[in-house]
Amino acid sequence: MAGARLKDVAERAGVSIKTVSNVVRGEARVAERTRQRVLRAIAELDYQPNASARHLRTGRSGVIALAVPELVAPYFAELAAEVIAAAKKRGCTVLIEDTGGDPAEELRIACGLSDPLIDGVLLSPLWLDETMLANRGRRVPLVLLGEQSYRIPADHVLIDNSAAAREATEHLLRLGRRRIGVIGRPSDRAHATTVQRMHGYLTALHAAGVPHDPRLVPDTGEFTRADGAAAMRVLLALDEPPDAVFCFSDLLASGALRTAHEHGLRVPQDLAVVGFDDIQETRYSVPSLTTVSPDKREIAELAVDALLHRITTDAEAPHTRLTAGYELVVRESTVARESAVVRDDTGTEGGTGAGGGPVARGTTGPEAPRG
Repeated sequence: MAGARLKDVAERAGVSIKTVSNVVRGEARVAERTRQRVLRAIAELDYQPNASARHLRTGRSGVIALAVPELVAPYFAELAAEVIAAAKKRGCTVLIEDTGGDPAEELRIACGLSDPLIDGVLLSPLWLDETMLANRGRRVPLVLLGEQSYRIPADHVLIDNSAAAREATEHLLRLGRRRIGVIGRPSDRAHATTVQRMHGYLTALHAAGVPHDPRLVPDTGEFTRADGAAAMRVLLALDEPPDAVFCFSDLLASGALRTAHEHGLRVPQDLAVVGFDDIQETRYSVPSLTTVSPDKREIAELAVDALLHRITTDAEAPHTRLTAGYELVVRESTVARESAVVRDDTGTEGGTGAGGGPVARGTTGPEAPRG
């Protein structure tokens, strides 16, 4: 319906104009069933909110920004899709930015991209330090994503990387693997994510009484397939090569699998491999990849809700640290095909084959205020 008005949407949905306005603005107090009815009416009537008028009336545009280090990386692409979906349900539009891991670009985005129409920012920083963030100029509402250990006034959404890495390592130890390599330690300054995953790995080894061999943790440049392949070659050149590797990303694991294949190794019989991120290709690699699966949808929902609360409700409220869940999904790269548990896309389990099943899941909920 060309030129549909707020009143038209309200009549179609059987609600008040105020309720439609609340849905369009992303107000959290609208019941989900009512929200869905309004969104359905908006779609049917092709209603287009007047962003300029809304900005003049409320001081908000309904536009938020999401900035990630590398949009072409499958994990960030999949996370961005979940953020867009979560924001759309709340009547918001998402502007996507690729920082390339450049601290100056990350700071520009943390300041709102110098764009007065940006209501708030979701930022996954790679190298931006807390001093730069604490001294940023424009104080646009900001929610951080990822595992940086910042002590600044900003909400933060993350998963427990240390616990996830420990569970992944314990899985390999239960399979009888004792020389467990790690691929993902950078050769330059350590990133908080790497530090936490290394901590979980070392904690699991210590608890099992397995000595840590530093030679099993080669330096890695970036989290790419090529870096995973190169690090795997270093590990296989050792006098005592590993019988398992824990890779800090699925892309690293993909490269490691390729190198193992080139060296004539059977996975998982000769070498068990675990990744991290559960990107879509892990289900279709040969063998399919055991991996830590962060709940990307929950990360997106928590982050968007936290940002909208900060924008619309209480900019001065205590800042929170929100922890999303994860699970270890077991597939063929650690467990032979005949032993693997199938999990389809709905999360149900049954039968045997090339799929995988969740082993453990992390917790969700607010922790102590930060900053």
